[in-house]
Amino acid sequence: MTDDRKISVTEDELHAYVDGELPAERRADVEAWLAAHPEEAERVQSWRTMAELLHARYDAIAQEPVPKRLEIERLVRRPRQWIYGAAAAALVAFVAGGATGWVAHGAASKPSVFQAFTVDALDAHRLYVVEVRHPVEVPGNERAHLQAWLTKRCGWTVFAPDLEASGLKLVGGRLLPGPNGPASFLMYEGASGERFTIYTAKTESGETQMRYATTDKDSALFWTDRGVGYVVSGGGDRDRLTKVARAVYDQAEKNGI
Repeated sequence: MTDDRKISVTEDELHAYVDGELPAERRADVEAWLAAHPEEAERVQSWRTMAELLHARYDAIAQEPVPKRLEIERLVRRPRQWIYGAAAAALVAFVAGGATGWVAHGAASKPSVFQAFTVDALDAHRLYVVEVRHPVEVPGNERAHLQAWLTKRCGWTVFAPDLEASGLKLVGGRLLPGPNGPASFLMYEGASGERFTIYTAKTESGETQMRYATTDKDSALFWTDRGVGYVVSGGGDRDRLTKVARAVYDQAEKNGI
């Protein structure tokens, strides 16, 4: 991208400018370029607004250490060894078909399918929703490639549902480790900056009804269908989360996934 003064400004520099990471000697050039391109300046301002919203909500979470299950060496280790203790206990409560129970297992107890999926999904959700520049590996504008890549790597049909009716746009996705192998991770974003994620992985469990889990400011809905476990994660608004999860479920059923 260039202006009349032949100042070359890259997309990465614009993101660095928003993040406060742009070298001081380039700042004046970028600001001059933005002054000459009001549409781009408006786009950059929207990024800054979104970043401020995300930081206000998630900065405390971002300061937490990366969960060991998401450390890079564990991404390539098969089979993985999992430790669930305190993380599993952090899932405060869940509701399944009208019955209510408490998740509180010691480190030595074997995690349920519900625990295995929701702990991993919520950890990933909390880790990546705070990212502004690199929340995903493959962007949402490459939906076909994203679906084909995740399908090939995961071993089942990965489908990125259209959630425009829910006010959510596909940000993109990435590959993650799951309880029994690879997992797909899709991220969606609303106009206000709210983000929802869809985590799926293989499971030997049969079909289950939706179960609700919450930890701190985030919550999740889990279910399994056709040998695949799903977790839709978002903020603490359970009604909003339920509507999004229902849209995901309905489209998966419609597509025979």
